[in-house]
Amino acid sequence: MTDIAGKAAVVTGGGSGIGMGLAKELGRQGARVVAADIQLAKAEAVAAAIRDAGGEAIAIACDVTERASINAMRDAAIAALGPVSLVFANAGATSFTSLVDMTDADVDWIVQVNLMGVMNTTRAFLPGMIAAGGGHICATSSMAGLLPGWMPVHVPYSAAKMGIIGMMMNLAIETRPHNVFTTIYCPGGVASGMKANNGAYRPEKFGGPEPVAEVQFSGTDKTHSSMAFFRPEDVAPMVLNAVSNNRPFVFDHADQRRLFAETYASVVEACYDDLDQWHARHGVPQGNPTGADLID
Repeated sequence: MTDIAGKAAVVTGGGSGIGMGLAKELGRQGARVVAADIQLAKAEAVAAAIRDAGGEAIAIACDVTERASINAMRDAAIAALGPVSLVFANAGATSFTSLVDMTDADVDWIVQVNLMGVMNTTRAFLPGMIAAGGGHICATSSMAGLLPGWMPVHVPYSAAKMGIIGMMMNLAIETRPHNVFTTIYCPGGVASGMKANNGAYRPEKFGGPEPVAEVQFSGTDKTHSSMAFFRPEDVAPMVLNAVSNNRPFVFDHADQRRLFAETYASVVEACYDDLDQWHARHGVPQGNPTGADLID
């Protein structure tokens, strides 16, 4: 079990959407909360709401695309609240522009926020957790990462979010001996406002603020026509329940199980069937006698 009450917790992207929901729920459950966000005013509003409800919280400005900013946020969090044992690497950015229409800056923005932001946040806090003998890192991925063909017009986003899954699953092996646990949250539809708002906080180095692209869901993808978008305050307790129980994954839409089956049970199993048939016709190759070393 991972304790939440009394622990210091950092939430990146904590000023709005899912991060806001997580920060407030952490405060409700007794954690001391850092709401970290590139938009400090929004983080301050969240921290104030937590304090008004009787909790303990502060706001810190943080741009997760800058290692120096993350490290400064970490140092300020520890100075204010003590060692951080709960990290929610949640900050994200989205795009509804087709890949051929994206600029280099567009792609870099999505990858740097969603993938490298989680990577660098994890690297900033992990040594302290290991030194303290335990902790928990929860990274916000997406069902668009677990099921990359699920959401159209999301190529860099799906790539980055799938990268989070690989990163955290591998990290779990590395950190298990240190009593540091990982959870991967794959939202399946949350009314976060990210699509409408993320263009407003895009830094100048990635092209600066921009309006939301007009490209939406293709209209031919039936998976979105009736999808319910849950509120952040409704999904946050699900996420913290998974963290408390050290679950490797947490989802929020049980009806999307069928999409997982269609993506992996059907597609991946069919690929293994093809391979079995190939081996039956042509035989299984002999293993390289020198293992991983290829001798010319």
